[in-house]
Amino acid sequence: MVTVSAMASELNSLTGANGTHEDTVSASPERGATLKDEQPLLKSDPASASPTAESIEELEQKYAAYVRRDAYGTMGRGEIPATEKVMLGIAAVTLVPIRLVFGMLILVVYYLICRICTLFSAPHEEDGQEDYAHMGGWRREVVVRCGRFCSRAMLFTFGFYWIKETHRSIGNECLNLHEIILLVKQYQPNPGHICHGVVTERIQEAHENKLCPMMLLFPEGTTTNGDYLLPFKSGAFLAKVPVLPVILRYPYCRFSPAWDSISGVRHVFLLLCQFVNHIEVIWLPVYYPSEQEKEDPKLYANNVRKLMATEGNLTLSDIGLAEKRIYHAVLNGNSLPRVLHQKDD
Repeated sequence: MVTVSAMASELNSLTGANGTHEDTVSASPERGATLKDEQPLLKSDPASASPTAESIEELEQKYAAYVRRDAYGTMGRGEIPATEKVMLGIAAVTLVPIRLVFGMLILVVYYLICRICTLFSAPHEEDGQEDYAHMGGWRREVVVRCGRFCSRAMLFTFGFYWIKETHRSIGNECLNLHEIILLVKQYQPNPGHICHGVVTERIQEAHENKLCPMMLLFPEGTTTNGDYLLPFKSGAFLAKVPVLPVILRYPYCRFSPAWDSISGVRHVFLLLCQFVNHIEVIWLPVYYPSEQEKEDPKLYANNVRKLMATEGNLTLSDIGLAEKRIYHAVLNGNSLPRVLHQKDD
């Protein structure tokens, strides 16, 4: 949970007297928790004999998928005009506290609803783990409907007042959400055959049983600035069942809600400071794999990726999470040899 003190430090760093990063480094010791996030961009690592030689321009060309292009610049630490600083200051003492209070209230309310609905109900047990995902009857109906309402209320609290939805169709394809898997540029949380097996089983179960919860997955394995589409992980395509591709876009004027090269605390703070945030949901038709794609999950994943890139007007990129870590580390002042060693580990 983002603390008020952490957000206050972000405001101080963004509205410093000169608007430069050096002002934040000389701050009091209490701000040590955010010191690493506030290191000068591309500062050489004194412990290494090979300081970073690449300029910011060269890095942005190499790691274009992770470059921030909003008013706040690289890592959200760019120089901002005085008017922007005033707007941030006003939002920090008005919008941010209100949104935090309402956000916590929504979480508490939904937590109590879930506790009441699961009271005196035995959890589902599988492989030594307990959960209520397979809960049915009125309990499931209440939890699901209240969850949808609270989720929308949370988005509204964060400034997403309107959600634009676009439904794309190819031919006469019909959409039936009860018979497919929901896919939003899937995310594979943990590598390895065990995780793949669990994900595959749950996807197949959701496909065969309407009462089972559907899987919502993000296949890139990380986030970008919204203009690029990274290679897909093949884990969610091992089940050989249809998927529903969905593209999320975040149009912006000042601050981009996309999480790319910015720290978590700074990202949430700036998001809460922006009065209106925009999101667009593009629903594509259900993608039914061919026999060849069923036998080749990588081919299946790649074909879905190409379709999403075309329909979403996205640029295909071959870099991934490892390159993102390199980009972040170099911007934070780590030398390239050290970063590459961490990547190998």
